[in-house]
Amino acid sequence: MKLIIQIPCKDEEENLPKVLAELPTSIPGISTIQTQVIDDGSTDRTYEVARELGVDHIVRFRKNRGLGNAFKAWVENALREWADIVVNTDADNQYPSKYITDLVQPIISGSADIVIGNRKPTEVEHFKRYKKKLQWLGNIVVGTLAGEMMPDAVSGFRAYSRESLLSLNVTAKFSYVIDTILQAHKKGLQIDRVNITTNLPTRPSRLFKNIRQHIKKSTANIVRVYAMYEPLRTFLFMSVPFFVLWGIGILRYVIARSVGNGSGKIQSLVLSAILITIAFNLFSLWVLGDIIAKNRALVEEHMRMTKKMKYGLTEWEKNI
Repeated sequence: MKLIIQIPCKDEEENLPKVLAELPTSIPGISTIQTQVIDDGSTDRTYEVARELGVDHIVRFRKNRGLGNAFKAWVENALREWADIVVNTDADNQYPSKYITDLVQPIISGSADIVIGNRKPTEVEHFKRYKKKLQWLGNIVVGTLAGEMMPDAVSGFRAYSRESLLSLNVTAKFSYVIDTILQAHKKGLQIDRVNITTNLPTRPSRLFKNIRQHIKKSTANIVRVYAMYEPLRTFLFMSVPFFVLWGIGILRYVIARSVGNGSGKIQSLVLSAILITIAFNLFSLWVLGDIIAKNRALVEEHMRMTKKMKYGLTEWEKNI
């Protein structure tokens, strides 16, 4: 089996040599290990350092495109290079490379499609208190939507099987970590996790400017992806409060009318008319969303088969 270890980079000329030096050179069950760097618009010597250190595959963006676009680029290149497994780690050396061996074992054994390195965020000493609480809350939300416990939903230290990469289609520019979890659940892919520790941070995160931006973008991404795959639950949930308020408004008018004060409660009828219009519009969005979801499922299956024909089967896949 062939493993490609993927490292997304943005101005990482200082940290990249250390990360590359600590990568494993042999893993039981893996015949070939290669490295791949995505240079996402670096303004320093990241690209030159990667070439000097003998990185096998380098994908270079002249302008920063975001982690979501970087994910799509490295997936395409890894499939083209006949990878059976792809591991993603960070260039800031947050994730100890010694865990890569543990990370790929469930995929080698065939028990998982995606394996996530669980940092146990609430126990990481150098995480600030507010970050631990937000991580805990975010894991609950994502786990509830995905239908299974997610102790570290935003961990970027992951291993993907070739089959999972053929099935996933990331649309977010900001990040792919939550997107891929929700997609994997809806597509029946098996997600496993491996407990890991983390190294001390070498620099502040470049993924977001502040925690407010992170919450805003992550929330928007969760809502968008979930609505794509569960339009019924999403729009039905959104329409229920308007139906309830409409019922309250009508009931208020009927009661007032029964005691001879209906003319003074006409505003309840006006408000109820507005509320029921909103509720039916949301209901209509559910119908349209459900139709679109069905079509998208067919399109994604066609895309998966197209990728299989485009990138072909690896030697390992031919022999199973």
